[in-house]
Amino acid sequence: MMYRLNFTLIWRHFDRLWDGLLLSLELAVLAIAIGVVIGLTLAVWYVSGGRAVRTAISAYVEFIRNVPLILLVYLVFYGLPTVVDIRYSATTSFVATLAVYAGAHLVEVFRAGLDAVPRGQLDAAKAIGLTPWQRLVDVRLPTMFRISLPSLSNTFISLFKDTSVASVISVPELTFGAQWINLNTFRIVEVYLVTAGMYLVTGYVLLFGLRLLERHFKVER
Repeated sequence: MMYRLNFTLIWRHFDRLWDGLLLSLELAVLAIAIGVVIGLTLAVWYVSGGRAVRTAISAYVEFIRNVPLILLVYLVFYGLPTVVDIRYSATTSFVATLAVYAGAHLVEVFRAGLDAVPRGQLDAAKAIGLTPWQRLVDVRLPTMFRISLPSLSNTFISLFKDTSVASVISVPELTFGAQWINLNTFRIVEVYLVTAGMYLVTGYVLLFGLRLLERHFKVER
C-alpha cells in the first residue's frame, strides 16, 4: 500500500517542535558565548606563551576536534559524575560540552586571526608608546575579530545544527521533539520533513543575518 502523507498530527503537536527550536537556539547561543571566551583566552595564551603552554593548548585542541561530539556528550553526562562527586542537569551538561567543543575550534580561528593582524599596525602602536596590553586590547583584538567574523559565523551555524546531538541525553531540543512526535504518531516522514525544514529555514535566516554583520565589519584591504 502506498504511503500517504498526513501532516495533521504533526501540526497538532507543533508546539513541541517550536519550543525545541527555541531551546536549540538558546543552547547554541550559550555555547558560542562561552566558547568564544575559552577560544580567545587560549588563543592569546598560545601566541604569547612558551612551548609548554602551546603544547598543552594544542593537545586540548587536537583531542576535542578529533573526538566525536556525541562521545564527548556521553563522557561529560554519564562518565564525569562517576569519577567526581558532581551533579548537573542534562541541559547544563550539554551546554558545557558544546562550549568546550566550540572553544577548541575557535582557538584555531582566533589564533589565525591574531597572526593575520598587519605587522604595520603593531609597529605603529609600539611607536606611539602603547603597552603590550594596550596593543592587544586596542589594536590586535578589534582587527582580529573583524578578520575572524566569517569563521565565527560558520562555527555558530554549525553549533546550531550540533544541538541535535543533545537529544541522546533527553534534552528537549528540536530533534528530541521530533522523536517524541514520531513515537506518539508514527508519522515518520512527515515529522522529519517538517523538522528538516525548520533547521533549514532557521539556518538560512541565521546565515543572512550574520552575513549582514560581516559586511558591516568587513576589513577593507
